[in-house]
Amino acid sequence: MIIGERLRTLREFKKLSQGDIEKRTGLLRCYISRVENGHTVPAIETLEKLARAMEIPLYQLFYDGEEPPELPNLPKRKSSDDIAWGSAGKDARFLTRFRRTLGRIDDADRRLLFYMAQKMATR
Repeated sequence: MIIGERLRTLREFKKLSQGDIEKRTGLLRCYISRVENGHTVPAIETLEKLARAMEIPLYQLFYDGEEPPELPNLPKRKSSDDIAWGSAGKDARFLTRFRRTLGRIDDADRRLLFYMAQKMATR
């Protein structure tokens, strides 16, 4: 269903005029008409205003049922922690051992180690 048709249907079901929606949202009546006639596609912020004005949840602009639609079982997205090196498996064990070792050496040796690593990285 086109969003404009859905907005008009819901507005008429609530027995609201375009003028009522204009007063509640601050949107111009001519803009509301353009949206309902399919000449303009509103931004999500505008849809939120229209839903609030009609006192309905936003999902009802896109879905025709009484209850919210059932969410699909989507695969879990990897977080930045899952993608980062050393966050799991063999790399995580190596990184943990390296951190422990760095924590045990004295400050002068640690500075020397970092200096050598920096020199090797610049070559």
